[in-house]
Order: sequence, then structure tokens, then C-alpha cells
Amino acid sequence: MRVMVLVKADKDSEAGIMPSGDILTKMGAYNEELVKAGVMLAGDGLHPSSKGIRMRFSGSERVITDGPFAEAKELLCGFWIWQVKSFDEAVEWLKRAPFDGGTEIELRRIFEMEDFGEALTPELRAQEERIQAGAAKLAG
Repeated sequence: MRVMVLVKADKDSEAGIMPSGDILTKMGAYNEELVKAGVMLAGDGLHPSSKGIRMRFSGSERVITDGPFAEAKELLCGFWIWQVKSFDEAVEWLKRAPFDGGTEIELRRIFEMEDFGEALTPELRAQEERIQAGAAKLAG
């Protein structure tokens, strides 16, 4: 099972304030532990929304809105993708994360091909496998 761990933004991350050396050290140790356990597939921090855009799709129209965006608590400042045996295992790993001070994290399962049932035809399955193989090559 793969899960995505979504780290919610706060006023500091939205202001572009970088974490302290102490926090970076603790997070580095935690990430190393995740990698050694075979859990962490990917993870990164995100620049503040002031450096991003939102695009709204309406038929063939594309409307772009430049950041920053209101409501920091609804924004993301980082993520992980984990491979775990169960959702409970992901929760246990998340409990060990070196966060404090009101940080909010969202944990969500990632759809696997099996989740789509009969709608995933053999042709769509083959296409998805080609896409995943190509993406894995790019990731190196």
C-alpha cells in the first residue's frame, strides 16, 4: 500500500521562513530511518504559494491565478510518499515524525490499479504499466 503524507503549510512556511538547523537535523534523521526501513519512496518540501499558480479548468478555458493564496492552513508545504504494509503502519510512522507547534498532517491512501476493478481494462492496465515504467526511468 502506498500513502501520501501531506504536510500543511503555516504562516512561517508561507512567508518563506526556512526551518532551523535543529529541525533539519531531526527531519534528516527521521527521513534516513524511513529509507532504511524501506518506507520512504519520495519526499520534498514545497516553496510558498507566492511562488506558485492555480489553474482553473472550465471546458477549454484555462484561468491562471498567481499566488500567494489565502488560508495557509489549506495549503501544503511538503509531502512524502510511503510504501507500507497497512494504513495503521503509516499512522505509527507518522506519530514518530519530528513535528511540534501545531503542525497538521494529512495522510491519504494512493489508488492502486486493483482499486479500479473492472473499469481498468487489460489495455488500460498495460498503458498504466508503461507509464509507471517510463516514470521510474526518469526518476533514475
